[in-house]
Amino acid sequence: MSKRALLLVSSSALALVFALPAHAQSTGQGPIGGAPPFDAFPVGIPADAAVEEVPDFIPGELVVDLKDDLSEDEIAAVGNDYHLALRDNSPGVKDDGKVELADVSGYSSLRIRDLIERLSNDPRVEGAEQESVARAYFTPNDPKYTEQWHMQRAGAERAWDYACGSGVTVAVVDTGIACYDAEGFMKGTDLAGTTCVAGYNFVAKNDIAADDQGHGTHVAGTIAQTTNNGVGVAGLAHCAKLMPVKVLSGRGWGTMADVAEGIRWAADHGAQVINLSLGSSSRSKVVENAVTHAYKKGVVVVAAAGNSGKSVGFPAAYAGAIAVSATDKNDGIAWFSSRGPEVAIGAPGVGVTQQTICEAGKNKCEQWGVFNGTSMASPHVAGAAAILVGQGITDPDAVKATLQATATPKEDKNLFGAGILESGKAAMRTHWAHIAVRLIALLALAGLVARRIKKKGGTIEKGNGKVIGALFAGIGLLPFLPALGVPARLGGMRWIAELAMKPFGEWDLLLAPGMHKWLLLASAAPAFLLTTFFFNNKRLRPFVGGVALGSAALLAQMGISGETFFALGSFGLRVFCAANIAALLWLARMSLDAKRS
Repeated sequence: MSKRALLLVSSSALALVFALPAHAQSTGQGPIGGAPPFDAFPVGIPADAAVEEVPDFIPGELVVDLKDDLSEDEIAAVGNDYHLALRDNSPGVKDDGKVELADVSGYSSLRIRDLIERLSNDPRVEGAEQESVARAYFTPNDPKYTEQWHMQRAGAERAWDYACGSGVTVAVVDTGIACYDAEGFMKGTDLAGTTCVAGYNFVAKNDIAADDQGHGTHVAGTIAQTTNNGVGVAGLAHCAKLMPVKVLSGRGWGTMADVAEGIRWAADHGAQVINLSLGSSSRSKVVENAVTHAYKKGVVVVAAAGNSGKSVGFPAAYAGAIAVSATDKNDGIAWFSSRGPEVAIGAPGVGVTQQTICEAGKNKCEQWGVFNGTSMASPHVAGAAAILVGQGITDPDAVKATLQATATPKEDKNLFGAGILESGKAAMRTHWAHIAVRLIALLALAGLVARRIKKKGGTIEKGNGKVIGALFAGIGLLPFLPALGVPARLGGMRWIAELAMKPFGEWDLLLAPGMHKWLLLASAAPAFLLTTFFFNNKRLRPFVGGVALGSAALLAQMGISGETFFALGSFGLRVFCAANIAALLWLARMSLDAKRS
């Protein structure tokens, strides 16, 4: 991306972050290398891992967000113009937004306010603000919750019949994740079957984003805990990959500058979904810019609403994020959950059970933590979002709209937004709605091509090749498998069922989801490539014609629904779909006319 500098300079202001102290009740500590028993003696997160009380702002620091296209010399010129000595906050991160530090702690409050105003009016600057603090959102809870009621309430079992987030990468911007067997850390025993991609530690400025607090691993477990492995608990999008991005320390807090860089880093390194179970009562233009950056890249950003019981915090309140409130076992609002018009949806956030770490992630210490908080609600929505992305809804607004449209409605919108999350309903509706629209489009386009061929005096090719080709490219060879409960029972072979359920144009969602925004498979290119090899083969040419028709039907659905994030924007998507449909219909007519030699 273009170069961006975030300058940290001093301020003497104090700050307030809102998140209640972090403690956990455990339902067991597991032995090394084995399946942790559920009835072992309780072990709590040690006191030195609790979230400590910190001020709202980092004393003596300010963030200045510079224009993306500034060169290194121009960045240095800003420092010279304002007499700031700069040092890089994250020297190991390149092309993902720079944070420069400068100590001007001797400045008076009046001088700092004047500096902020001058910087804000500088055309090279997008925003200037005091450096505020983000903290993990969760509260103490009662250890009597020993079952994952929250997974059932979120509709996990129904969702797993349709999708489980295969191919999707979810970034957990938090205290890190127990993804590493390195430097004394251990990968969680119930994350053994979960793929963790490369992450980054913005606290220590290195590549080991291990969890030394417990919060991030618990959050990650709700998203993608290894499932159906005979160990521990389940995760909602258990086929998804986890990206650990550590921006909060072992004390449970971190700077908004690190949060902003963490969001940008995740968006620029392949995440399709970002979970933010953290926040502050203070606005941060720098974090808002980072959320906007991710949103514009097609990344779904999900954020905890906050635990103040009052207004929604930041970054959840930003337009590019999906703000999540916390609900209890009775579908009531959690007493601590923040509320307001920014809330998009509610999800279980009381008595949420997942595996997490203890003893700062060292000594092979693990436990089954039962946590409360909007931190626990947010990853349910992030997991549901990952499932939808894996089903082909890749536009962030479309993901949000689908989750809201399928939620269980509640009257008070300020508490629940559109209602309480129903991931199973969302996955089921997406699957069958896509099939219905694509089938209708396929029949309509096939009729159009048939009439055109007859009008030209031709005849339609016989045989099943054209039907197989149309299903392969437009709907999927075996789209009915979820109705039989087949995918969820296949275990490690599930990917075969998911390929059979998807049209060829969406196979890249499983294999290389980052490329789907270019619609390389969902285009006229594969059909024309097949034509090059098989047009003169009388037996295979009907299959080619079917592929052309199926691809056109798939593109028709994508263009009509607008659910696909396209690299050239929503208008570009529709132009792309229309142009490719026209080419595919011409190719289908050529391939399916039996009189053509």
